[in-house]
Formats: sequence, structure tokens, C-alpha cells
Amino acid sequence: MSNIYDYVRHPRVDERNAQGPVKSLDVRRVDHQNAIVRFNARFGLRITLVVGTMWMAYLFTVIALFALPDAIRQGTYFIVVWLSSSFLQLVLLPIIIVGQNIQAAAADKRSEDTYKDAEAVLHEAEEIQQHLLAQDKAISNIVERIEVLMAQQEKKA
Repeated sequence: MSNIYDYVRHPRVDERNAQGPVKSLDVRRVDHQNAIVRFNARFGLRITLVVGTMWMAYLFTVIALFALPDAIRQGTYFIVVWLSSSFLQLVLLPIIIVGQNIQAAAADKRSEDTYKDAEAVLHEAEEIQQHLLAQDKAISNIVERIEVLMAQQEKKA
């Protein structure tokens, strides 16, 4: 009896093994032919990394507070303008970037865990394939023995 099933491995498995999980750092690296685009990407990333810290939020708070006395002297309208344009924009920008960095790190962790889970599931599926192949061999041996026994019984009859 021939094999009951021929296992064909999906090509994505080899591709995945060669590539590994994608990380944020891989996406951040810009391998573009245009030097200006590479420079802009690196410069933008550097600025984002510097501005996106709580230390910059503290510094921007101090800078914004320097303008507060003048806003108070000029009246309620200028206090609102100072609050909306100077203080909130200046201080919230780095705080929001810090929060986004934390969320991105959590997303990277979840993504890597999902990748590892998928890899484990793939390994389990391969183990199941091996188990099924062993069962196929055992079933084939049983069928062959039954055929031999049936042939012997037909000769006796």
C-alpha cells in the first residue's frame, strides 16, 4: 500500500525561518537609495527620540512658564492663548511621544509573542504530521497483514 498522504511543506515556513520576526528597529532603518530621504528619516527619528522624553517635557514646562507672567499681566484672553498655544502644545508634545513609545514597545512585545506562538503552533503541526505518518505506516502494515491472511484463507477455502 502506498502512502496515504504526502506532506508538502508550505513555502512560507522556510521564508519565515530565514527572515525571523520583524521588529520596529528593522522598520525604522531606511535603506533607500536617495541620500536625502535617508538623512531626513534619520534626522526625524533622532529629533523624535530626543523630544519624546519626559526630560524635554520638564524643560518645555519651564520654558512655557517664563511667558506666564506676561500673559497674566495682559489679561484673561492672553492667559487662554498662553495656555493653549504655549503651555499645552509645548508640554504635551513630548508627553504624547513618550506614551506612544510605550505603546509601541508593548505592541512590539505582543507582536513578538504572537510570532513565537505561531512558531510553536507550526512546530506542533509538524509533530502531528510525524505522528500521522507513523500511524499511516502502522495502518499500512495492518492492511498488508489482513491482505495476507485473507489470501491464505482463500487458498484454504
